[in-house]
Amino acid sequence: MEEMEEELKCPVCGSFYREPIILPCSHNLCQACARNILVQTPEAESPQSRRASGSQVSDYDYLDLDKMSLYSEADSGYGSYGGFASAPTTPCQKSPNGVRVFPPAVPPPPHLPPASLAPVPRNACLTCPQCHRSLILDERGLRGFPKNRVLEGVIDRYQQSKAAALRCQLCEKAPKEATAMCEQCDVFYCEPCRLRCHPPRGPLAKHRLVPPAQGRVSRRLSPRKISTCTDHELENHSMYCVQCKMPVCYQCLEEGKHSSHEVKALGAMWKLHKSQLSQALNGLSDRAKEAKEFLVQLRNMVQQIQENSVEFEACLVAQCDALIDALNRRKAQLLSRVNKEHEHKLKVVRDQISHCTVKLRQTTGLMEYCLEVIKENDPSGFLQISDALIRRVHLTEDQWGKGTLTPRMTTDFDLNLDSAPLLQSIHQLDFVQMKASSPVPAPPILQLEECCTHNNSATLSWKQPPLSTVQVEGYILELDDGNGGQFREVYVGKETMCTVDGLHFNSTYSARVKAFNKTGVSPYSKTLVLQTSEGCNFETQSASYSQLVDIKKMVAVAWFSFDPGSAHSDILFSNDNLTVTCNSYDDRVVLGKTGFSKGLHYWELSIDRYDNHPDPAFGVARVDVLKDVMLGKDDKAWAMYVDNNRSWFMHNNSHTNRTEGGITKGATVGVLLDLTRRTLTFSINEDQQGPVAFENMEGLFFPAVSLNRNVQVTLHTGLPVPEFYTPRGAMQ
Repeated sequence: MEEMEEELKCPVCGSFYREPIILPCSHNLCQACARNILVQTPEAESPQSRRASGSQVSDYDYLDLDKMSLYSEADSGYGSYGGFASAPTTPCQKSPNGVRVFPPAVPPPPHLPPASLAPVPRNACLTCPQCHRSLILDERGLRGFPKNRVLEGVIDRYQQSKAAALRCQLCEKAPKEATAMCEQCDVFYCEPCRLRCHPPRGPLAKHRLVPPAQGRVSRRLSPRKISTCTDHELENHSMYCVQCKMPVCYQCLEEGKHSSHEVKALGAMWKLHKSQLSQALNGLSDRAKEAKEFLVQLRNMVQQIQENSVEFEACLVAQCDALIDALNRRKAQLLSRVNKEHEHKLKVVRDQISHCTVKLRQTTGLMEYCLEVIKENDPSGFLQISDALIRRVHLTEDQWGKGTLTPRMTTDFDLNLDSAPLLQSIHQLDFVQMKASSPVPAPPILQLEECCTHNNSATLSWKQPPLSTVQVEGYILELDDGNGGQFREVYVGKETMCTVDGLHFNSTYSARVKAFNKTGVSPYSKTLVLQTSEGCNFETQSASYSQLVDIKKMVAVAWFSFDPGSAHSDILFSNDNLTVTCNSYDDRVVLGKTGFSKGLHYWELSIDRYDNHPDPAFGVARVDVLKDVMLGKDDKAWAMYVDNNRSWFMHNNSHTNRTEGGITKGATVGVLLDLTRRTLTFSINEDQQGPVAFENMEGLFFPAVSLNRNVQVTLHTGLPVPEFYTPRGAMQ
């Protein structure tokens, strides 16, 4: 029963209710607390004064009183009754239950009667501290409110059921153990509170103080007070008014106060309401039982999570340590190879130094000998050896000229550690789903024929793949901010079509959708780019040059990568799907993840490797383009294919506009798709390659590349429009 204790405490004093009364709002207050928070209203504003002056009083008077209780928006802790010139601003406090109340009045001196017996001021106003509804008391004062005898009985039974020692009812903070109880005041006191609040003098000297245990027994044995009518205190309640929802006495019926109301016997309504409350409690009891079982389940989950976390962390540490050990072993092997290369280079260079030193010594000796021979003055003796010396000098000189003075070894180490794949694998090292009761859904397919924009709204439609049999519980549609920013959820539900309103004009939005079920979330669909309307009525073809200059300002920067899901199986991906090559000598096609249907878009591809003069092709394509032939061979692609000397434009296997200028390793190919002008333009190394390649481009296009194993390219996106593309040039 500990959980019930807060229901039994007054929101003003924070203690158990004493003589509780029921307010019209169905909340309860101690009678003494209700008297303490009364506020006197001006005579001119009260309903009684209006009756005296003959003005009509309606139910709205009480609604107006609700507006009189105002509280600071900043929750400063102060409040006042507004609308009265004479009403002082009264500071507001919080009760132990957290309810904001007005401070109690100054307690009366000991020689005066208690507050519960003092007369109520005329035109007093009472505000409920829980719901803040206000009302004016009539001439009966607090006696006009019915007493909650049921609540008193529940409190008595609750206090009797507590085995702990009785506590003082007047201690403000931590109640001390009670040492006495006053039978007349019906209050338990500790010794300090008894000396302070119940001195043995004056009228209090006649009160009888008993031990707390005896007081508990006397409380239990005291006869239960019978509820009497608030209008006729000598009459007991005998009937129940269904319309007013309150017990009434026989005299109330005689006076005709409830003449037109349905009145039933008090005992019958008592049994009926008890039955209704019991039925309601049965449902609530079931929910409480489920909540308890759920809490047990959650607590077990906490323990299991902690155990699994320790086990999983140990497994993760062991796996990472194994990777580190493998890396250290490989490091030692690579260092060993470097040391061998180092020793080999040193041996070759040292051998060449030794050989060159010997030859230089011999050459120097021959030179010194020849100089001494030249000094001889005997012609016949000189001529006898001169021919032989001349031959030896020429032979020695020829020996020095046959690469002898060229180092046999370079100082550079011809070893290049390719750590990029390993670093990429480390960056991609992540957890995978260990088990699943059922597979996650396949990525949805955007139905392009049903996706459209109108003014500043966009309608998108999607469906599951035709052969997918996985159960789908719903979809999540995401849109970016129209400026290349992060995606955000705009719809979550089971529908397969959604219209998003309130978008910006002149903006390019990227949309994607994913499906989910109990197992998890599917990968995203292909990204669809939609352009909202310009928001003005001028035609683009007849726009002035100053208006055309703003074309670059309307470009939505698109960030995307290659799509492994739609690419040919021979395509190899790296660098977060930004770099592609091929393991086949035949041309294979790969598409970008993002499709464009509106706006101006530009991206570049850098040539990382170019061997044996292949013919890679760059451009755009439909999603169903052929993947095993060169880009542009069918009617689903528009491309420029290029070798090391020249380029051609190709669509539907038709070759046009041969242009000089090719590519090499390190070159950059640019693709500019202007769906506002419906044109496709190419560039090499930031210079336009040939004229406008294709016109009348309409529909949804994906960036595309075809290549073989002799080529490797890297995609660069989110780029501004190049300088060669001017609005005047776009009009040509």
